[in-house]
Amino acid sequence: MTAAQPPPVVQNSGQVLPAGHEPANLGDILERVLDRGIVIAGDIRVSLLDIELLTLKLRLVIASVDTARQIGIDWWEHDPWLSSRARPPVEPGPRDPEQVEAERRPRVAARALRRDAEAQEWGDLDG
Repeated sequence: MTAAQPPPVVQNSGQVLPAGHEPANLGDILERVLDRGIVIAGDIRVSLLDIELLTLKLRLVIASVDTARQIGIDWWEHDPWLSSRARPPVEPGPRDPEQVEAERRPRVAARALRRDAEAQEWGDLDG
């Protein structure tokens, strides 16, 4: 009778693995995660004598930009700190102080008129 032979093995970078199982390198794993996305969720609760003092709800999504857009996540496009498209345009150079004052005068006058009208209304109610 012949003795059973051990299954063939593949040796790669010092690791011996059963045949049919190719080692996945970090690049392959990262590509799969970014292509499909991964969600990590967890809660941390701190309690003292059955009184909950603190709860932290952690949610982490790791995905490529394209995958994130497909699932409806695009907050970085609207965050003014991360996207120049979300920022209001910056006026070039310093503004003329006279122009600033000219733009300010009508607003101040309108505010004063509203304040006077409200004071008059309250005065009518008192009298």
